[in-house]
Amino acid sequence: MKAMILSRLGSLAENPKPLDLADRPDPVPGPGQVLVKVRACGVCHTELDEIEGRTPPPRLPVILGHQVVGRVSAVGPEVEGVAEGDRVGLAWIHSACGRCAWCRRGDDNLCPQFLATGRDVDGGYAQFVLGRADYLFK
Repeated sequence: MKAMILSRLGSLAENPKPLDLADRPDPVPGPGQVLVKVRACGVCHTELDEIEGRTPPPRLPVILGHQVVGRVSAVGPEVEGVAEGDRVGLAWIHSACGRCAWCRRGDDNLCPQFLATGRDVDGGYAQFVLGRADYLFK
């Protein structure tokens, strides 16, 4: 698949084109995941914070993008309620533990195991993105 990759952090003033077009293997959904063919991905100020290092991703290279809309193209094992062809959206929260006090009260973003789409895991600036079925929006 084609993807826009962030390989290094730095000021946009010094590097106005921080993303590089690259070929990556198509992702394969694992348990609880779906593969989404990206139709559109928004651009948010958060990406600027990642690029310039104010909220640096934990690893590079990474595919940014957390406001994703597309269609499910493959469904992994243990997925219920989502089928190939469904139109879905993925947002900032890729996943959380679901068990801690924050998750139980609906504050998943405070979970110690919180993972962000397009920061902790590859995001939607690509032809395909993996999403957790329990964090998709139909």
